[in-house]
Amino acid sequence: MLPTIEWRSDMIIMIDQRKLPKREVYVECRTVAQVVRAIKSMVIRGAPAIGVAAAMGLALGVNRSKASGTTMLAREFYKMCDAMAETRPTAVNLFWAIARMKRIFANAVKAGQSVEEIRLNLEVEAQRIHDADVEACRALGAHGATIMPTSARVLTHCNAGALATAGYGTALGVIRAAVESGKKVTVFADETRPFLQGSRLTAWELMREGIDTTIITDSMAGSLMQGDQVDLVIVGADRIAANGDVANKIGTYGLAVLAKEHKLPFYVAAPVSTIDLSTPTGAQIKIEERNSREVTHLGSTQLTPTGVGVRNPAFDITPSSYVAAIVTEYGICRPPYSSSLRSVVSECGNGE
Repeated sequence: MLPTIEWRSDMIIMIDQRKLPKREVYVECRTVAQVVRAIKSMVIRGAPAIGVAAAMGLALGVNRSKASGTTMLAREFYKMCDAMAETRPTAVNLFWAIARMKRIFANAVKAGQSVEEIRLNLEVEAQRIHDADVEACRALGAHGATIMPTSARVLTHCNAGALATAGYGTALGVIRAAVESGKKVTVFADETRPFLQGSRLTAWELMREGIDTTIITDSMAGSLMQGDQVDLVIVGADRIAANGDVANKIGTYGLAVLAKEHKLPFYVAAPVSTIDLSTPTGAQIKIEERNSREVTHLGSTQLTPTGVGVRNPAFDITPSSYVAAIVTEYGICRPPYSSSLRSVVSECGNGE
């Protein structure tokens, strides 16, 4: 399993996903500010992985604090939480993890715990979030494998693998589990412009495990479906609204429309922590707009005319009517999502 992120002594180690697949480089974060920068700059990405990084970053920040009392520590901690919350606005796992860490902190202060006890509790909670994410992805994968045909040609978008989580993956977790169960799976990986998570990361992950993978440009998907070369589409998610609308990497909505036109099932795989019942529909989800340079340049090479207008929304919204099923660690949700999603969130105790 890929070592996406781990707590080691007085630092957080994470693989630098910007360098893959050419180089396998690990970044050492020794301060909460460094974790904030790592999330903002896409050293680490993927909704579940961002949540884990945020939790570990807050624990690290408190661990390195010089505060001698809980009042001073609280001021520092909540400032750290605010800085962390400003890194990536779309992925709900970030805010879910921050809320969990805030709750642990508040309960510890209320119980009269010492600064050292609070530090330990936060570190333990961050590790629990990490370990629970790995377990959730494995359970999610097992559920998802049951809806995969014995022989499946799967199209996926962006990277929803071990790199996007604490390990194993969501959409790729389903693919891994299906392969482990003996099913024959071949994968078409959309390149996923402009950050190329599909061609750089998904292909790298699957090739390491010997899973038959072919990279296609984003614009090829419709042609493959038309040529009867795809059996299903499965993607991850950054936020799922209460009605089942899905925020995921830009280009996902177009794939969902194409899949429906060609009568192919379009599946979403995500842990319960990605479900946001406080957001009624996808219309209320804030879409992150990233730096135009991701579109205009490939590395140091400029691809577009100087001065041209550029849009770079990182995500889009797929309406629930296009989604055949949402795979979670607690089972498979089907329409109507307003009831099935609420049911799995309730089953897990609101994701806590």
